[in-house]
Amino acid sequence: MAALGVLVTHVAFQTGTAATPVIGPILERFDMAVAVFFALSGFLLWRPHAAAARGFGRAPTTVRYLLHRVARVLPAYWVVVVFVLLLLPGAAQTANLRVWVSNLHLLQVFVPLTLTDGLTQMWSLSVEMAFYLVLPLLAWSVVRLRGRAARWRVPVLCGLIAVSLTWNLWPIPTPEAIHADNWLPGYLPWFAAGMVLAELVYLVRPGARWARVLSNQRLMWAVALVALLASATEFGGPAGLERAHPWQYAMKIVLGTILAFCLLAPLVIHTRDTSHRWLESSTAAILGRWSYGIFLWHLVVLTIVFPVFGILPFSGHFLYVIVLTTLLTLPLAAASFALVEEPARRWAARWDKRAAARRASEPVSAGT
Repeated sequence: MAALGVLVTHVAFQTGTAATPVIGPILERFDMAVAVFFALSGFLLWRPHAAAARGFGRAPTTVRYLLHRVARVLPAYWVVVVFVLLLLPGAAQTANLRVWVSNLHLLQVFVPLTLTDGLTQMWSLSVEMAFYLVLPLLAWSVVRLRGRAARWRVPVLCGLIAVSLTWNLWPIPTPEAIHADNWLPGYLPWFAAGMVLAELVYLVRPGARWARVLSNQRLMWAVALVALLASATEFGGPAGLERAHPWQYAMKIVLGTILAFCLLAPLVIHTRDTSHRWLESSTAAILGRWSYGIFLWHLVVLTIVFPVFGILPFSGHFLYVIVLTTLLTLPLAAASFALVEEPARRWAARWDKRAAARRASEPVSAGT
């Protein structure tokens, strides 16, 4: 659903609906779904480290962790990049070597003028990959906070959020047309929101008042809605491609952190047996499998929809365009999952088994 939220934002912008009073800014602020992406990554990838700090299992080795991240992200992404840079009109005509190298290596936010039609949403994937690379260092930095000292892990992560919120105030030198706003440090609070939740999961005690609050779905989702609506005002920065003032950028990050934390908290903090019928349904499971493909392909489809169906960009027709884009994106996302993503996942799983077999067959040295 977060992937569909990003789709809504791009359709609203490219149809000109974002300029509609009241509803336009709200539709355009569905890009806050990126905060949900980042918080989910923070939660899922930090959870093994939070568990290991409390004696529940072992965190994955760095090699295994990075292998699975590469297998999950890059194969399907490369397919889209090659398709766009070879076949998508406009992008293919301007794709030089720098554009190819930057996009294939997810360096768009560091190399000027390399975001191209059909791939502009990949800036967030570039930030995501940077987080994957930094996470082992973050885990190493708090490795001593184990056992009884693990209670300090949440305050440390909250401190990381506070420091990261000042990122846009620092005079960071960047190449022309590159903004440090789009680098990982600025978005660490969104990842850290999920990391904090991963820690809190292991702190829940029967009768804990804070846990009852965080598990209250109506309350937490209401707060998330308020954060979304607030982000559609000047507090979330200007609409469109205009750069926000530093205070607006910081406020958008704060609101995104609140939004992502409040959406996810009732799903992971349990004080009693709870069910989430829609999220546990087969339809939601299918959308979950296709979500990465939706994110990867929707902008390619949206770019093609306008000329194929004779629609002028920024001329309205929001409902028509969003229905067409969604219906055409879903089959591509399904194909991406079945033909690229799932085979890559299986390959990584086979690598795990072979590595485990090699370790099991190694002779045990004396004294171990």
